[in-house]
Amino acid sequence: MTQRYSYAVDKRYLPLLVPLGFRASKDGVTLTDDASFLATFGFLKLATPLSNVTGAHITRGYRWWTAFGIRGSMVDDGLTLGTNHEAGVCIHFAEKVPSSIRRSGHSALTVTVADLDGLTSALGGDDVKPPTASTD
Repeated sequence: MTQRYSYAVDKRYLPLLVPLGFRASKDGVTLTDDASFLATFGFLKLATPLSNVTGAHITRGYRWWTAFGIRGSMVDDGLTLGTNHEAGVCIHFAEKVPSSIRRSGHSALTVTVADLDGLTSALGGDDVKPPTASTD
């Protein structure tokens, strides 16, 4: 059965998200019946087979100025699709997943969905990181 995970949106960030094409009612993470992973965030889409997902864990305590929008990591090839600065799910991939941001791909993706535990569990992750500030 297809599962959809909507973003937890801090409404203060909406004026910055809307120009990116973000639609709170349509964007999110979808795990499909045909074993695919799809994350959408406005004009950006990231898709890969679920078999490419190697783990997932919850991260918390982002800096507010790095928590929203579409952004690549300054320390690795990770990608963040952020809508709040409270918490998200970091998803790891066996093979890098390309995007329009980085054609060579991303080995990890952080998404700030509303159902953190649900997405983490659906992806087979149970490694919940302690609430520390992110370095991204």
